Amino acid sequence: MTLTRTTCPYCGVGCGILAGADGTIKGDTEHPANFGRLCSKGTALGETLDLQGRLLAPQVNGCDANWTDALDAVAQAFSTAIRDHGPDSVAFYVSGQLLTEDYYVANKLMKGFIGSANIDTNSRLCMASSVAGHKRAFGTDTVPGTYDDLEQADLIVLVGSNLAWCHPVLHQRIAAAKALRPDMRVLNIDPRKTATSALADMHLRIVPDGDIALFNGLLSHLAQNGALNERYLRDHVSGSAPTIAQAQQGNPRDSGLSQAELLEFFNLWSRTEKVVTVYSQGVNQSECGTDKVNAILNCHLATGRIGKPGCGPFSVTGQPNAMGGREVGGMANMLANHLDIENPEHREAVQTFWNSPTIPTHQGLKAVDLFKACADGKIKALWIMSTNPAVSLPDADGVAKAISNVPFVAVSDIMARTDTGDLADVLLPATGWGEKDGTVTNSERRISRQRAFLPAPGQARPDWQIICEVAARMGWKDAFNFATPADVFAEYIASAAATMTFGRDLDLSIFADADYAELVPTQWPRNDMRFFADGKFYHPDGKAKMLPISAPAPRTKDVFTLNTGRNRDQWHTMTRSGKAPRLGAHLAEPYVEIHPKDAADLSVSPDDLVELLGPNGKSVVRALITERTAKGQLFTPMHWTRQQSSAGWVNALAAPVVDPVSGQPASKTNKVTARKFAATWFGYAVSSMPIRADGDYAAVARTRTGWQAEFAGLHTPESWEGFARTVMDVEGCTMSQVLGRDGRYGRLAFHDGDHLTGVLFSSPSPVSLSRSYAVSLIGTSVPALRALAGRSGADQPDPGATICACLNIGVNTLRSAIGAGANSVDALGAATCAGTNCGSCKPELARLIEDMRQPEIAQ
Repeated sequence: MTLTRTTCPYCGVGCGILAGADGTIKGDTEHPANFGRLCSKGTALGETLDLQGRLLAPQVNGCDANWTDALDAVAQAFSTAIRDHGPDSVAFYVSGQLLTEDYYVANKLMKGFIGSANIDTNSRLCMASSVAGHKRAFGTDTVPGTYDDLEQADLIVLVGSNLAWCHPVLHQRIAAAKALRPDMRVLNIDPRKTATSALADMHLRIVPDGDIALFNGLLSHLAQNGALNERYLRDHVSGSAPTIAQAQQGNPRDSGLSQAELLEFFNLWSRTEKVVTVYSQGVNQSECGTDKVNAILNCHLATGRIGKPGCGPFSVTGQPNAMGGREVGGMANMLANHLDIENPEHREAVQTFWNSPTIPTHQGLKAVDLFKACADGKIKALWIMSTNPAVSLPDADGVAKAISNVPFVAVSDIMARTDTGDLADVLLPATGWGEKDGTVTNSERRISRQRAFLPAPGQARPDWQIICEVAARMGWKDAFNFATPADVFAEYIASAAATMTFGRDLDLSIFADADYAELVPTQWPRNDMRFFADGKFYHPDGKAKMLPISAPAPRTKDVFTLNTGRNRDQWHTMTRSGKAPRLGAHLAEPYVEIHPKDAADLSVSPDDLVELLGPNGKSVVRALITERTAKGQLFTPMHWTRQQSSAGWVNALAAPVVDPVSGQPASKTNKVTARKFAATWFGYAVSSMPIRADGDYAAVARTRTGWQAEFAGLHTPESWEGFARTVMDVEGCTMSQVLGRDGRYGRLAFHDGDHLTGVLFSSPSPVSLSRSYAVSLIGTSVPALRALAGRSGADQPDPGATICACLNIGVNTLRSAIGAGANSVDALGAATCAGTNCGSCKPELARLIEDMRQPEIAQ
């Protein structure tokens, strides 16, 4: 089997992959981002290549159509809206999953030919505050360092970053470096104790949005203890005096840390020259996210610890091509090539290069404001590409209504059914990962190729081509007459060269003569380049700027603070990762982490359901009672949609509160109330066929034998057989059942001939059984009574809930091995193989070992 060099489509680490048409997936040992390492999601990519659920033909008004009619409908709707209401009556909402070539033509069409800046992206939800902070401090959106800095640092400070789950390969690189240099210190600053905390020498549990008080305190400490780099400040930085004065007015204890914790952190940071501060969504996704970024940058600028090996601030991006989108200007407040939309000389240069009829003179609508404009009737035509805002944006139910309010909506996607696609007038089938060609830029400014190793299925087309076809129909064929993605890339590189006269950071000249087909992963402006060690910045005076930052007032504690984020094995809204059975085995339903005292106050027991209520919506999730989250705080993942759950999409709870500078939503500090969900019954089903997510509570996930679902309801069904036949495709199957003594609850098995096709278990309390065993029986000729037992026999030990997704190793198997003496992660791997593939589960293995040690210590 021929293997193709390509790049992972998940997070911003940008791992190299060797992929085959048969689903073979291997880490690329020659790619400098991962050197062969992969996480659980990357490892399982071969399981996501099937065509089940794919959008394979254009649809107009819910019916299959040909490309001519679909493209004509899009072009006509946009042209009519522009003619009747002006260019700002239309909008694109695009995605960090697009390739740079897709982004480039979309931005060119909207800004240079339609004449509006109403193109924004789901990257607004990811890294907009970092962009704004970089521009305020450096003059451009420049990432100073490289991944090598993570291995060369003596101190790594992880701020608001659950690297172990969200950027696992970077976590693996740091863990390997720490194993080689045990003196390396790792600090984890996070309101939650996460999987990343297991790697840290110290976990600093700040209060939500306590980052500014902490880093202002650090800056004040640096000034008071003679730890500033006075020469660097004098020659290369402006604004230090008022910034330090402002920091000295704050109270570091507002961070939520003790005086002892603060002093330990301050002393360690100030005395360590080679320090890297890595930050992610816990910093960015805040009402004061841009200020948080600048509070961190202030400390690095004040000490000159930037742009040198092993030191500097490092924003790690969440999406595979958020960086590429930033580079081509694919956001509402940007021009191409890191230029400024407010600058008339920048606008003229871009317009001249494009030879375009127009260019907007003002910023467009950022994501939250864009959908508010949809709700207000100001947007008449909307094109959404490769993203799912009806579930991913705050006030998700309100966003869905806003999209429904737009007279014309086009959606480009790979899936026939998504929460957003269900609202479209026209659906355009796009090629997906493995089928499309182009480039992506990772978090360290490294441009890599995504290459096709599969044919385009059905009538699917690349996004760049779809956009160019619409542009041609709107009258701009010559400007969008690209034959291949290589042509688009070449124009992008030429555009960057044409605007280099402004002395900006984005220098792509290294790619000018590159062979696109053979392009190797390459950083701009050149490999291993770090910015700012020479003190040259991009403000007009050539200096960086330190900005006076004030910490937000301490939060009231009258309601819960809900933090939303990711699971280890899932990605965004699971349209891709949800296809892989092994990725659904770890945490298969929406849940909320809640502190034991809060759970007791709500009379919530383990496995109960909790109803969360926000200002605009509600959600029902499973209780996961743990001290990993602090009292008064909750955590829940954001992956579930209306396709997989009946009440689990948590962004419906979030108010559309944004950072005033960046426009990034504050997804980490939602205000909610919580109460026990008063279910009268609970159910669990497994089936060889898809299960419908119906009822008061339902959550569906793929399994290796089909599907599974958790159910609960406020009113007990009159007929369990009727309910089972409603949610499972068991028409024509014979049923066997065992009812409880009162006849109200029971267990039902459905056979097609000798083969088990589905089982439903119901109970007045959360269903207790071996789920992995029930899953394993589907498709076999097991007798009904054995299937309904819900437990394996003594000759078949129950492996328990999955911990290692790669190798399907359960918690009971791991506990047995630990009990037999496997008392380290390496020993546990040797005994069970857990953690020996991608390594993403290693933090949980370490925690399991520690948990099992506690009773011994207590004795």
